[in-house]
Amino acid sequence: MSVRISHLHWQALLNELEGARQQRHLLTYRALIERLELPTPAMQTLTAALEHLAAMDVRDKRPLRSSLVISQGASRLPQTGFFECVGRLGRFVGASDGIAAASWHASEVTRVFEFDYAEEG
Repeated sequence: MSVRISHLHWQALLNELEGARQQRHLLTYRALIERLELPTPAMQTLTAALEHLAAMDVRDKRPLRSSLVISQGASRLPQTGFFECVGRLGRFVGASDGIAAASWHASEVTRVFEFDYAEEG
């Protein structure tokens, strides 16, 4: 099944992530789905969009903005699929849970907070 996001929703996603970056805070998948008012299948659409954004950031040698989106559970980490995606993209090696994932994620979030995407165009 192919999942697509509208141009309007894509731009809103980028704006939400930039706002979170500037305020140095993280967003949950649920909050982002609600803020963007994504249509069904909302989670699949958001996941596909975040994976596409991760691929773009890797291609352009930027920190991964998709790392700002986390689960609302106790781990406060992105979902397992995020780590699988960034593993395929060559940015992370290891288990998607545990200390290695948490440490890598914290480091990537710091890189995102410190990077100026506006300067990159």
